[in-house]
Amino acid sequence: MSIRERLSGNEAAATAMKQINPDVVAAFPITPSTEIPQYFSTFVANGAVDTEFVAVESEHSAMSACIGAEAAGSRAMTATSANGLSLMWEMIYIASSLRLPIVLSLVNRAVSGPLNIHNDHSDAMGVRDAGWIMLFSENNQEAYDNTLMAHRIAEHKDVMLPLMVCQDGFITSHSIENIELEEDEKVKEFVGEYHPEHYLLNKKEPIAVGPLDVQTYLFEHKAQQAKAMINAKKVILEVAKDFEKMTGRSYGFFEEYKLEDAEIAVVCMNSTAGTTKYVVDKLREKGIKAGLLKIRVYRPFPAEEIAEALSHLKAVAIFDKADSLNAAGGAVFEDVTSAMYVNQKNVPAVNYIYGIGGRDTKADDIEDVYTELLEIAKSGKVENPYRYFGLRKGGDKNAL
Repeated sequence: MSIRERLSGNEAAATAMKQINPDVVAAFPITPSTEIPQYFSTFVANGAVDTEFVAVESEHSAMSACIGAEAAGSRAMTATSANGLSLMWEMIYIASSLRLPIVLSLVNRAVSGPLNIHNDHSDAMGVRDAGWIMLFSENNQEAYDNTLMAHRIAEHKDVMLPLMVCQDGFITSHSIENIELEEDEKVKEFVGEYHPEHYLLNKKEPIAVGPLDVQTYLFEHKAQQAKAMINAKKVILEVAKDFEKMTGRSYGFFEEYKLEDAEIAVVCMNSTAGTTKYVVDKLREKGIKAGLLKIRVYRPFPAEEIAEALSHLKAVAIFDKADSLNAAGGAVFEDVTSAMYVNQKNVPAVNYIYGIGGRDTKADDIEDVYTELLEIAKSGKVENPYRYFGLRKGGDKNAL
């Protein structure tokens, strides 16, 4: 039976970690993820877990310690944000290339500079192609649920890839919401124990981890990583089905909110989906057939499924909370439009960069986007696909 509680997103992530009881947690504090290892360290101190907590001197060291622990055969977790993730950058790639199923709680924050501690997705987008599975969380409940599912996905024999659970810094990480927690024993049974097939401390099978991998082999190893990411799609859905049996809460690659009969829709991730749902409901009351597609699984990217889900629309807006600075739109826009093109689904699409550095995302701004989509739907033309919303007065919303 689920337990009703009130927790912040950081508390929810730390509580999930406590119930999982990993072998090793290595972490270094950085706003706004600091509370996760802080809460978890109290669980260690009071004996609620028997995890080895490693207080390191930097985020690079945190990921290095997790890599060492996983390579030795242990289940390892950590948490970070923004510049901390940037400092891990070298080790992020090493973790995935060594096929180590580390789980990272990424509390999304703007990457410097200039220095900004508030939410956008520039940290996650910076490592989107690093070989990590990436799950995004609209609210505290999803941050908790995604963390409970993470090890089952990452440690599957056909996957063996690291996984990051993303949530929006301060917006969900520090906001207290009602949440349903699962009983400790149920979580323990669901997650299971970690028994890797190959690990350094197995005296019966001496192995090397991280040797020189020159042109003779590296290409094949990268192809194996790519295959594992493809395999993860099936595993993610299988784990979600088992999770639904335990909790009654259902998850897929994405959520379709009033999308089935929609004529215009927005594609977005994380907490922005909650505000967008409110706008969709308002527009529906006016007879406007608006909808939403909220991406949960960003890596592996469910290209074919997203293209099919959006194929019946007259116009679609893709939101990016990070700017790729490439004169051709944000990363989510590129992924969605590429998926549409490859799968031969022709829908007029427009990109909106928004919320950079924690800029407020207002319902009125999103409603304006839907108004612009109505015009695109009527004409079938997109005059400028690269736009901003939420800039201060005087900013150019059609900036590119």
